[in-house]
Amino acid sequence: MDELTELLHRAAAAAAHYRTTLPDTPVAPRADVAALRPAFGDAMPKQPSPPGDVVDELIQAAEGGLMGTAGPRFFGFVIGGSLPAATAADVLTAGWDQCAFNGVLAPAAIAAEACAGSWLKDLLGIPATASAGFVTGGQEANTLGLLAARHHVLTEAGWDVERDGLLGAPAVRVVAGVERHATIDRSLRLLGFGTSLLEEVDADTNGAIDLASLEQVLGAGSAGPLIVCLQAGNVNTGACDDLRAATELVHRHGGWVHVDGAFGLWAAANPATAHLVDGLELADSWACDGHKWLNIGYDSGFAFCSRPEAHAMAASYRAAYLTGSGGDPSGGDLTLQSSRRARGFAVWAALRELGNDGIADLVERCCLLARRFADTLAAGGAEVVNDVVLNQVLVGFGDDARTEKVIEAVQRDGTCWLGGTTWRGRRLMRISVSNYATTEDDVDRSAAAILAATAR
Repeated sequence: MDELTELLHRAAAAAAHYRTTLPDTPVAPRADVAALRPAFGDAMPKQPSPPGDVVDELIQAAEGGLMGTAGPRFFGFVIGGSLPAATAADVLTAGWDQCAFNGVLAPAAIAAEACAGSWLKDLLGIPATASAGFVTGGQEANTLGLLAARHHVLTEAGWDVERDGLLGAPAVRVVAGVERHATIDRSLRLLGFGTSLLEEVDADTNGAIDLASLEQVLGAGSAGPLIVCLQAGNVNTGACDDLRAATELVHRHGGWVHVDGAFGLWAAANPATAHLVDGLELADSWACDGHKWLNIGYDSGFAFCSRPEAHAMAASYRAAYLTGSGGDPSGGDLTLQSSRRARGFAVWAALRELGNDGIADLVERCCLLARRFADTLAAGGAEVVNDVVLNQVLVGFGDDARTEKVIEAVQRDGTCWLGGTTWRGRRLMRISVSNYATTEDDVDRSAAAILAATAR
Protein backbone atom coordinates (compact mmCIF):
# COMPACT_ATOMS: atom_id res chain seq x y z
CA MET A 1 0.00 0.00 0.00
CA ASP A 2 2.98 2.33 0.53
CA GLU A 3 3.81 1.87 -3.16
CA LEU A 4 0.20 2.67 -4.10
CA THR A 5 0.23 5.81 -1.96
CA GLU A 6 3.39 7.05 -3.64
CA LEU A 7 1.96 6.21 -7.07
CA LEU A 8 -1.27 8.13 -6.46
CA HIS A 9 0.65 11.10 -5.09
CA ARG A 10 2.78 11.11 -8.22
CA ALA A 11 -0.23 11.03 -10.51
CA ALA A 12 -2.06 13.72 -8.51
CA ALA A 13 1.02 15.95 -8.51
CA ALA A 14 1.36 15.64 -12.29
CA ALA A 15 -2.32 16.46 -12.78
CA ALA A 16 -2.10 19.45 -10.45
CA HIS A 17 1.02 20.74 -12.21
CA TYR A 18 -0.77 20.49 -15.57
CA ARG A 19 -3.72 22.47 -14.25
CA THR A 20 -1.49 25.23 -12.89
CA THR A 21 0.12 25.71 -16.33
CA LEU A 22 -3.15 26.23 -18.20
CA PRO A 23 -3.50 30.02 -17.77
CA ASP A 24 -0.07 30.64 -19.32
CA THR A 25 0.32 28.00 -22.03
CA PRO A 26 -1.11 27.69 -25.56
CA VAL A 27 -4.58 26.18 -25.48
CA ALA A 28 -4.27 24.01 -28.59
CA PRO A 29 -2.31 20.72 -28.53
CA ARG A 30 1.12 20.88 -30.14
CA ALA A 31 0.79 17.43 -31.73
CA ASP A 32 -1.94 15.55 -33.56
CA VAL A 33 -2.96 11.90 -33.24
CA ALA A 34 -0.59 10.71 -35.96
CA ALA A 35 2.38 12.33 -34.23
CA LEU A 36 1.40 11.05 -30.79
CA ARG A 37 0.49 7.49 -31.68
CA PRO A 38 4.08 6.08 -31.77
CA ALA A 39 4.73 7.36 -28.25
CA PHE A 40 2.08 5.00 -26.90
CA GLY A 41 3.89 2.00 -28.31
CA ASP A 42 3.40 -0.66 -30.94
CA ALA A 43 3.06 -4.30 -29.91
CA MET A 44 1.49 -5.23 -26.56
CA PRO A 45 4.31 -5.72 -23.99
CA LYS A 46 4.91 -9.35 -23.08
CA GLN A 47 6.26 -8.71 -19.60
CA PRO A 48 4.65 -6.73 -16.74
CA SER A 49 5.92 -3.23 -15.95
CA PRO A 50 6.28 -1.46 -12.58
CA PRO A 51 3.24 0.81 -12.03
CA GLY A 52 5.43 3.85 -11.44
CA ASP A 53 7.13 3.35 -14.79
CA VAL A 54 3.71 3.03 -16.46
CA VAL A 55 2.51 6.33 -15.01
CA ASP A 56 5.71 8.10 -16.06
CA GLU A 57 5.45 6.65 -19.57
CA LEU A 58 1.81 7.75 -19.84
CA ILE A 59 2.64 11.31 -18.82
CA GLN A 60 5.47 11.41 -21.33
CA ALA A 61 3.40 9.89 -24.15
CA ALA A 62 0.57 12.39 -23.66
CA GLU A 63 2.91 15.38 -23.62
CA GLY A 64 1.89 17.86 -26.29
CA GLY A 65 -1.40 16.15 -27.02
CA LEU A 66 -3.68 17.63 -24.37
CA MET A 67 -6.27 20.26 -25.30
CA GLY A 68 -6.58 22.97 -22.65
CA THR A 69 -10.33 22.47 -22.18
CA ALA A 70 -9.95 22.88 -18.43
CA GLY A 71 -8.32 26.27 -18.85
CA PRO A 72 -9.80 29.78 -18.95
CA ARG A 73 -9.45 30.45 -22.70
CA PHE A 74 -11.08 27.40 -24.24
CA PHE A 75 -14.24 28.59 -25.99
CA GLY A 76 -14.69 25.85 -28.57
CA PHE A 77 -17.58 23.97 -27.01
CA VAL A 78 -19.81 24.47 -23.99
CA ILE A 79 -17.22 22.93 -21.68
CA GLY A 80 -16.40 24.15 -18.20
CA GLY A 81 -13.12 23.29 -16.50
CA SER A 82 -13.60 21.03 -13.51
CA LEU A 83 -13.86 22.95 -10.22
CA PRO A 84 -11.20 22.27 -7.57
CA ALA A 85 -13.54 20.35 -5.25
CA ALA A 86 -15.05 18.40 -8.17
CA THR A 87 -11.58 17.50 -9.44
CA ALA A 88 -10.52 16.26 -6.01
CA ALA A 89 -13.79 14.35 -5.66
CA ASP A 90 -13.08 12.62 -8.99
CA VAL A 91 -9.69 11.59 -7.64
CA LEU A 92 -11.41 10.11 -4.59
CA THR A 93 -14.01 8.47 -6.85
CA ALA A 94 -11.24 6.70 -8.75
CA GLY A 95 -9.56 5.65 -5.53
CA TRP A 96 -12.77 4.43 -3.87
CA ASP A 97 -13.61 2.48 -7.04
CA GLN A 98 -17.34 2.04 -6.37
CA CYS A 99 -19.82 0.44 -8.78
CA ALA A 100 -22.82 2.72 -8.29
CA PHE A 101 -25.54 0.35 -9.46
CA ASN A 102 -27.64 0.44 -6.30
CA GLY A 103 -27.64 1.29 -2.61
CA VAL A 104 -26.60 -2.19 -1.51
CA LEU A 105 -23.52 -2.28 -3.72
CA ALA A 106 -22.48 1.36 -3.16
CA PRO A 107 -24.49 3.03 -0.36
CA ALA A 108 -22.32 6.18 -0.14
CA ALA A 109 -22.48 6.70 -3.91
CA ILE A 110 -26.26 6.41 -4.03
CA ALA A 111 -26.66 8.64 -0.96
CA ALA A 112 -24.51 11.30 -2.67
CA GLU A 113 -26.70 11.08 -5.78
CA ALA A 114 -29.87 11.36 -3.70
CA CYS A 115 -28.60 14.50 -1.98
CA ALA A 116 -27.12 16.11 -5.09
CA GLY A 117 -30.23 15.26 -7.10
CA SER A 118 -32.40 17.03 -4.54
CA TRP A 119 -30.13 20.08 -4.63
CA LEU A 120 -30.15 20.14 -8.43
CA LYS A 121 -33.93 20.03 -8.66
CA ASP A 122 -34.27 22.88 -6.20
CA LEU A 123 -31.58 24.89 -8.00
CA LEU A 124 -33.11 24.41 -11.46
CA GLY A 125 -36.76 24.73 -10.46
CA ILE A 126 -37.64 21.14 -11.31
CA PRO A 127 -40.39 19.60 -9.14
CA ALA A 128 -38.99 17.95 -6.01
CA THR A 129 -41.00 14.80 -6.79
CA ALA A 130 -39.15 14.23 -10.10
CA SER A 131 -36.63 11.42 -10.48
CA ALA A 132 -32.97 12.19 -11.13
CA GLY A 133 -30.67 9.88 -13.06
CA PHE A 134 -26.93 10.61 -13.01
CA VAL A 135 -25.84 9.89 -16.57
CA THR A 136 -22.90 10.37 -18.92
CA GLY A 137 -24.15 13.56 -20.57
CA GLY A 138 -26.80 15.18 -22.73
CA GLN A 139 -27.06 12.30 -25.19
CA GLU A 140 -27.98 9.76 -22.54
CA ALA A 141 -30.18 12.28 -20.74
CA ASN A 142 -32.14 13.03 -23.92
CA THR A 143 -32.43 9.33 -24.69
CA LEU A 144 -33.76 8.59 -21.21
CA GLY A 145 -36.25 11.45 -21.36
CA LEU A 146 -37.59 10.19 -24.68
CA LEU A 147 -37.49 6.60 -23.40
CA ALA A 148 -39.74 7.57 -20.48
CA ALA A 149 -41.93 9.54 -22.88
CA ARG A 150 -42.27 6.54 -25.17
CA HIS A 151 -43.28 4.36 -22.24
CA HIS A 152 -45.86 6.83 -20.96
CA VAL A 153 -47.60 7.80 -24.19
CA LEU A 154 -47.85 4.21 -25.38
CA THR A 155 -49.05 2.99 -22.00
CA GLU A 156 -51.75 5.66 -22.17
CA ALA A 157 -52.67 4.24 -25.58
CA GLY A 158 -52.95 0.72 -24.11
CA TRP A 159 -49.65 -0.61 -25.47
CA ASP A 160 -46.83 -2.28 -23.51
CA VAL A 161 -43.78 -1.22 -25.49
CA GLU A 162 -41.30 -2.89 -23.12
CA ARG A 163 -42.99 -6.25 -23.73
CA ASP A 164 -44.24 -5.95 -27.30
CA GLY A 165 -41.83 -3.49 -28.91
CA LEU A 166 -42.83 -1.01 -31.59
CA LEU A 167 -43.99 -3.41 -34.30
CA GLY A 168 -47.75 -2.97 -34.45
CA ALA A 169 -47.77 -0.24 -31.80
CA PRO A 170 -49.94 2.87 -32.16
CA ALA A 171 -48.17 5.50 -34.22
CA VAL A 172 -46.32 8.04 -32.06
CA ARG A 173 -45.95 11.62 -33.26
CA VAL A 174 -42.62 13.25 -32.42
CA VAL A 175 -42.37 17.02 -32.88
CA ALA A 176 -39.23 19.16 -32.51
CA GLY A 177 -37.87 22.48 -33.71
CA VAL A 178 -35.64 22.80 -36.75
CA GLU A 179 -32.93 24.12 -34.40
CA ARG A 180 -32.94 21.03 -32.14
CA HIS A 181 -29.66 19.49 -31.08
CA ALA A 182 -28.44 16.53 -33.12
CA THR A 183 -28.64 14.24 -30.09
CA ILE A 184 -32.44 14.32 -30.37
CA ASP A 185 -32.22 12.67 -33.79
CA ARG A 186 -29.72 10.13 -32.50
CA SER A 187 -32.03 9.30 -29.60
CA LEU A 188 -34.89 8.71 -32.02
CA ARG A 189 -32.72 6.28 -33.95
CA LEU A 190 -31.65 4.47 -30.79
CA LEU A 191 -35.25 4.16 -29.59
CA GLY A 192 -36.48 2.61 -32.81
CA PHE A 193 -38.55 5.60 -33.93
CA GLY A 194 -36.24 6.62 -36.73
CA THR A 195 -35.92 10.21 -37.87
CA SER A 196 -38.30 10.28 -40.82
CA LEU A 197 -41.33 10.50 -38.52
CA LEU A 198 -40.08 13.71 -36.93
CA GLU A 199 -42.32 16.71 -37.57
CA GLU A 200 -40.32 19.94 -37.64
CA VAL A 201 -41.37 23.31 -36.24
CA ASP A 202 -40.01 26.61 -37.54
CA ALA A 203 -37.71 28.79 -35.42
CA ASP A 204 -37.49 32.55 -34.92
CA THR A 205 -34.53 34.68 -35.97
CA ASN A 206 -32.46 33.68 -32.91
CA GLY A 207 -33.26 29.95 -33.03
CA ALA A 208 -36.11 29.62 -30.51
CA ILE A 209 -39.19 27.64 -31.49
CA ASP A 210 -41.96 29.59 -33.26
CA LEU A 211 -45.16 29.19 -31.27
CA ALA A 212 -47.48 29.83 -34.20
CA SER A 213 -45.67 27.16 -36.20
CA LEU A 214 -45.87 24.75 -33.25
CA GLU A 215 -49.62 25.29 -32.96
CA GLN A 216 -50.03 24.73 -36.68
CA VAL A 217 -47.99 21.50 -36.65
CA LEU A 218 -49.85 20.13 -33.63
CA GLY A 219 -53.23 20.98 -35.13
CA ALA A 220 -52.41 19.46 -38.50
CA GLY A 221 -51.62 15.99 -37.18
CA SER A 222 -53.81 13.19 -35.96
CA ALA A 223 -54.75 12.63 -32.32
CA GLY A 224 -52.90 9.96 -30.39
CA PRO A 225 -49.52 9.47 -28.66
CA LEU A 226 -47.52 12.71 -28.89
CA ILE A 227 -44.01 13.69 -27.79
CA VAL A 228 -42.68 17.23 -28.25
CA CYS A 229 -39.03 18.20 -27.76
CA LEU A 230 -38.33 21.76 -26.60
CA GLN A 231 -34.98 23.43 -26.03
CA ALA A 232 -33.36 25.57 -23.36
CA GLY A 233 -30.16 26.94 -24.83
CA ASN A 234 -29.66 26.68 -28.58
CA VAL A 235 -26.21 25.22 -29.20
CA ASN A 236 -25.31 28.09 -31.55
CA THR A 237 -27.10 31.13 -30.18
CA GLY A 238 -28.12 30.25 -26.62
CA ALA A 239 -31.77 31.00 -27.45
CA CYS A 240 -34.43 29.37 -25.26
CA ASP A 241 -37.89 28.27 -26.35
CA ASP A 242 -40.90 29.85 -24.65
CA LEU A 243 -41.25 26.86 -22.32
CA ARG A 244 -44.39 28.02 -20.54
CA ALA A 245 -46.48 28.80 -23.62
CA ALA A 246 -45.19 25.84 -25.62
CA THR A 247 -45.69 23.32 -22.81
CA GLU A 248 -49.21 24.51 -22.08
CA LEU A 249 -50.01 24.20 -25.79
CA VAL A 250 -48.61 20.67 -26.00
CA HIS A 251 -50.44 19.57 -22.87
CA ARG A 252 -53.72 20.79 -24.33
CA HIS A 253 -53.05 18.30 -27.11
CA GLY A 254 -52.35 15.56 -24.54
CA GLY A 255 -48.62 15.38 -25.33
CA TRP A 256 -45.43 14.80 -23.35
CA VAL A 257 -42.88 17.65 -23.25
CA HIS A 258 -39.18 16.85 -23.08
CA VAL A 259 -36.78 19.77 -22.55
CA ASP A 260 -33.24 19.50 -23.87
CA GLY A 261 -31.49 21.89 -21.49
CA ALA A 262 -27.93 20.59 -21.71
CA PHE A 263 -26.49 23.98 -20.78
CA GLY A 264 -29.40 26.43 -21.02
CA LEU A 265 -31.24 24.92 -18.08
CA TRP A 266 -28.59 26.50 -15.84
CA ALA A 267 -30.13 29.88 -16.66
CA ALA A 268 -32.71 28.99 -13.99
CA ALA A 269 -29.99 29.16 -11.32
CA ASN A 270 -29.30 32.84 -11.97
CA PRO A 271 -31.99 35.42 -11.11
CA ALA A 272 -30.86 37.64 -14.00
CA THR A 273 -31.44 34.91 -16.61
CA ALA A 274 -34.17 32.78 -14.99
CA HIS A 275 -36.87 34.48 -17.09
CA LEU A 276 -35.41 32.78 -20.18
CA VAL A 277 -36.57 29.38 -18.91
CA ASP A 278 -39.81 30.47 -17.26
CA GLY A 279 -42.28 27.59 -17.14
CA LEU A 280 -39.67 24.81 -17.24
CA GLU A 281 -41.32 23.17 -14.21
CA LEU A 282 -44.38 22.38 -16.34
CA ALA A 283 -42.50 19.94 -18.58
CA ASP A 284 -42.48 16.15 -18.22
CA SER A 285 -38.77 15.39 -18.59
CA TRP A 286 -35.53 17.35 -18.70
CA ALA A 287 -31.96 16.75 -19.87
CA CYS A 288 -29.04 18.68 -18.41
CA ASP A 289 -25.24 18.46 -18.32
CA GLY A 290 -22.88 18.83 -15.38
CA HIS A 291 -19.68 18.98 -17.43
CA LYS A 292 -20.91 22.10 -19.15
CA TRP A 293 -21.92 25.05 -17.00
CA LEU A 294 -21.63 23.38 -13.60
CA ASN A 295 -17.91 22.87 -14.31
CA ILE A 296 -17.64 19.20 -13.44
CA GLY A 297 -15.20 16.94 -15.25
CA TYR A 298 -16.31 14.43 -17.86
CA ASP A 299 -18.57 12.55 -17.85
CA SER A 300 -21.54 14.04 -15.99
CA GLY A 301 -25.16 14.65 -16.92
CA PHE A 302 -28.67 14.47 -15.46
CA ALA A 303 -31.96 12.99 -16.63
CA PHE A 304 -34.99 14.23 -14.71
CA CYS A 305 -38.53 12.92 -15.09
CA SER A 306 -41.76 14.23 -13.56
CA ARG A 307 -43.12 10.67 -13.48
CA PRO A 308 -40.50 8.56 -11.67
CA GLU A 309 -42.49 5.39 -12.29
CA ALA A 310 -42.32 5.93 -16.07
CA HIS A 311 -38.59 6.65 -15.81
CA ALA A 312 -37.90 3.47 -13.85
CA MET A 313 -40.28 1.23 -15.81
CA ALA A 314 -38.68 2.28 -19.08
CA ALA A 315 -35.03 2.02 -18.00
CA SER A 316 -34.66 -0.53 -15.18
CA TYR A 317 -34.35 -4.30 -15.19
CA ARG A 318 -34.24 -7.12 -12.68
CA ALA A 319 -31.97 -10.14 -12.33
CA ALA A 320 -31.81 -12.80 -9.64
CA TYR A 321 -28.07 -12.37 -9.07
CA LEU A 322 -28.28 -8.59 -8.53
CA THR A 323 -28.31 -8.13 -4.78
CA GLY A 324 -30.56 -5.23 -3.88
CA SER A 325 -32.41 -5.34 -7.17
CA GLY A 326 -36.10 -4.47 -7.00
CA GLY A 327 -35.99 -1.78 -4.32
CA ASP A 328 -36.73 1.91 -4.70
CA PRO A 329 -35.42 3.05 -8.11
CA SER A 330 -31.97 4.63 -7.93
CA GLY A 331 -28.55 4.39 -9.54
CA GLY A 332 -28.67 2.02 -12.48
CA ASP A 333 -32.49 1.93 -12.47
CA LEU A 334 -32.55 5.52 -13.76
CA THR A 335 -29.71 5.32 -16.31
CA LEU A 336 -28.65 3.18 -19.27
CA GLN A 337 -25.70 1.75 -17.33
CA SER A 338 -25.23 -1.06 -14.86
CA SER A 339 -21.47 -0.92 -14.25
CA ARG A 340 -21.43 2.81 -13.64
CA ARG A 341 -18.93 5.11 -11.98
CA ALA A 342 -20.00 6.98 -8.88
CA ARG A 343 -20.29 10.36 -10.57
CA GLY A 344 -22.51 11.74 -7.80
CA PHE A 345 -19.50 12.43 -5.57
CA ALA A 346 -18.10 15.09 -7.92
CA VAL A 347 -21.55 16.62 -8.45
CA TRP A 348 -22.10 16.88 -4.70
CA ALA A 349 -18.64 18.43 -4.28
CA ALA A 350 -19.23 21.05 -6.99
CA LEU A 351 -22.60 22.05 -5.57
CA ARG A 352 -21.16 22.16 -2.05
CA GLU A 353 -18.20 24.28 -3.18
CA LEU A 354 -20.28 26.87 -5.06
CA GLY A 355 -23.60 26.96 -3.26
CA ASN A 356 -26.61 28.71 -4.78
CA ASP A 357 -24.92 32.10 -4.87
CA GLY A 358 -21.75 30.76 -6.45
CA ILE A 359 -23.62 29.02 -9.25
CA ALA A 360 -25.70 32.14 -9.94
CA ASP A 361 -22.49 34.17 -10.08
CA LEU A 362 -20.84 31.64 -12.40
CA VAL A 363 -23.73 31.80 -14.87
CA GLU A 364 -23.99 35.58 -14.71
CA ARG A 365 -20.24 36.13 -15.16
CA CYS A 366 -20.13 33.87 -18.22
CA CYS A 367 -23.05 35.77 -19.77
CA LEU A 368 -21.38 39.12 -19.11
CA LEU A 369 -18.09 37.85 -20.54
CA ALA A 370 -19.87 36.57 -23.66
CA ARG A 371 -21.35 40.02 -24.19
CA ARG A 372 -17.91 41.55 -23.62
CA PHE A 373 -16.57 39.22 -26.33
CA ALA A 374 -19.35 40.29 -28.69
CA ASP A 375 -18.93 44.02 -28.02
CA THR A 376 -15.15 43.92 -28.43
CA LEU A 377 -15.23 41.95 -31.67
CA ALA A 378 -18.01 44.12 -33.10
CA ALA A 379 -16.03 47.25 -32.24
CA GLY A 380 -13.10 45.70 -34.12
CA GLY A 381 -15.14 45.28 -37.29
CA ALA A 382 -16.42 41.72 -36.94
CA GLU A 383 -20.09 40.86 -37.42
CA VAL A 384 -21.90 39.43 -34.38
CA VAL A 385 -24.78 37.49 -35.89
CA ASN A 386 -26.87 36.38 -32.92
CA ASP A 387 -28.65 38.05 -30.05
CA VAL A 388 -26.31 37.20 -27.15
CA VAL A 389 -28.80 36.05 -24.51
CA LEU A 390 -26.59 33.58 -22.64
CA ASN A 391 -22.99 32.48 -23.18
CA GLN A 392 -22.94 31.85 -26.94
CA VAL A 393 -21.58 34.26 -29.57
CA LEU A 394 -21.65 33.77 -33.36
CA VAL A 395 -19.22 35.87 -35.37
CA GLY A 396 -18.65 36.36 -39.08
CA PHE A 397 -15.62 37.86 -40.83
CA GLY A 398 -16.95 38.33 -44.34
CA ASP A 399 -17.53 35.33 -46.57
CA ASP A 400 -17.36 31.70 -45.45
CA ALA A 401 -13.85 31.11 -46.73
CA ARG A 402 -12.42 34.11 -44.88
CA THR A 403 -14.21 33.15 -41.66
CA GLU A 404 -12.72 29.63 -41.86
CA LYS A 405 -9.25 31.10 -42.35
CA VAL A 406 -9.67 33.32 -39.29
CA ILE A 407 -10.77 30.31 -37.19
CA GLU A 408 -7.79 28.25 -38.37
CA ALA A 409 -5.39 31.12 -37.65
CA VAL A 410 -6.76 31.58 -34.13
CA GLN A 411 -6.42 27.86 -33.41
CA ARG A 412 -2.81 27.90 -34.61
CA ASP A 413 -2.00 31.00 -32.57
CA GLY A 414 -2.86 29.22 -29.31
CA THR A 415 -3.97 32.22 -27.26
CA CYS A 416 -7.44 30.69 -27.18
CA TRP A 417 -9.28 27.87 -28.92
CA LEU A 418 -12.67 28.01 -30.59
CA GLY A 419 -14.39 26.38 -33.54
CA GLY A 420 -16.78 27.01 -36.37
CA THR A 421 -20.41 26.21 -37.06
CA THR A 422 -22.98 26.56 -39.80
CA TRP A 423 -25.89 28.83 -38.93
CA ARG A 424 -28.61 29.78 -41.40
CA GLY A 425 -26.40 28.72 -44.29
CA ARG A 426 -23.31 30.65 -43.16
CA ARG A 427 -20.01 29.46 -41.71
CA LEU A 428 -19.38 31.37 -38.50
CA MET A 429 -17.01 31.42 -35.53
CA ARG A 430 -18.72 30.00 -32.44
CA ILE A 431 -17.63 31.22 -29.02
CA SER A 432 -18.84 29.52 -25.83
CA VAL A 433 -17.97 31.02 -22.46
CA SER A 434 -18.46 28.38 -19.76
CA ASN A 435 -15.40 28.17 -17.52
CA TYR A 436 -15.43 29.33 -13.89
CA ALA A 437 -11.82 30.54 -14.22
CA THR A 438 -12.31 32.80 -17.28
CA THR A 439 -11.66 36.47 -16.53
CA GLU A 440 -12.12 39.76 -18.38
CA ASP A 441 -8.41 39.66 -19.14
CA ASP A 442 -8.81 36.22 -20.77
CA VAL A 443 -11.61 37.57 -22.96
CA ASP A 444 -9.67 40.70 -23.88
CA ARG A 445 -6.53 38.70 -24.75
CA SER A 446 -8.60 36.28 -26.82
CA ALA A 447 -10.54 38.99 -28.64
CA ALA A 448 -7.28 40.77 -29.45
CA ALA A 449 -5.85 37.54 -30.87
CA ILE A 450 -8.97 37.02 -32.99
CA LEU A 451 -8.85 40.57 -34.37
CA ALA A 452 -5.12 40.22 -35.04
CA ALA A 453 -5.79 37.05 -37.00
CA THR A 454 -8.50 38.88 -38.92
CA ALA A 455 -6.06 41.64 -39.84
CA ARG A 456 -3.53 39.10 -41.11
